Amino acid sequence: MFERCIGLVWCSDCRIYCSNLVHVPRRQMLVDALTSLPLELRERLLRSESRLITFLDRDARGSRD
Repeated sequence: MFERCIGLVWCSDCRIYCSNLVHVPRRQMLVDALTSLPLELRERLLRSESRLITFLDRDARGSRD
């Protein structure tokens, strides 16, 4: 009935994040924040946790590079 996923919580102000195992209903669609990116940039971000977090932080603040 559920899928196990890693959930990340990020605080832009204190620059700390936590992860946890979460259960998501199988029928629930999850939003992919990287869908609109070119394939090369998407792959580059997925290879580096620190680059991914920096990108998502900038995106959330509305100042994407």
